[in-house]
Amino acid sequence: MRPRWIALLVAGAALAFAAVVLAATRAHHEANDLRGSASGPASHFNGALLPAGLRVPNFNLKDQDGREVSSRTLLGRPAVITFLYSHCHDTCPITAQQVKGALDDLRGPVTAIAISVDPAHDTPGSARRFLAKVGMTGRMHFLLGTRQQLAPLWRAFAIRPQLPHEEHQARLVLADTRGMQRVGYPAQQATPERLAHDLRALGAS
Repeated sequence: MRPRWIALLVAGAALAFAAVVLAATRAHHEANDLRGSASGPASHFNGALLPAGLRVPNFNLKDQDGREVSSRTLLGRPAVITFLYSHCHDTCPITAQQVKGALDDLRGPVTAIAISVDPAHDTPGSARRFLAKVGMTGRMHFLLGTRQQLAPLWRAFAIRPQLPHEEHQARLVLADTRGMQRVGYPAQQATPERLAHDLRALGAS
């Protein structure tokens, strides 16, 4: 066979192979596009993504040591916010331990806040004892106040407080460095690893 014909055959085979590769690549991208449009954009958070523009409500309360803590305290670093009461023996200690485990996994500073859901019984002393029991002394602000002071926060975070015959709503909220609510967790779905992952995504190291 003449060299010219050999060259033409080789060139034809190369063009056919290129066409097959191009068609396969196009089909792959189209399948991915269809999957993306059906499921929507994937979140890089483990917890539930909260609606955009949801700011942490304004507050100014005192913690277990009498220090003033306000919504401005959250600015500049990621924050984890939860809802506890100091005489709880099951859900609250577990939730606090989840937060502790996440903080242990992170090197950078994260603001940790617990908002009282039982103001009639949460006192500075009982809050300090609770934090000591769960190993969070010096690592978490336990915010206290009257029912009138705390009720606006419960409403803003859609939290049911502790009632005589009804357990409070156990939930965690992660806020970014601008004080915006970004991620929410029912307490039973949170783990230290998942919380730490999402806090890193919000700027913690």
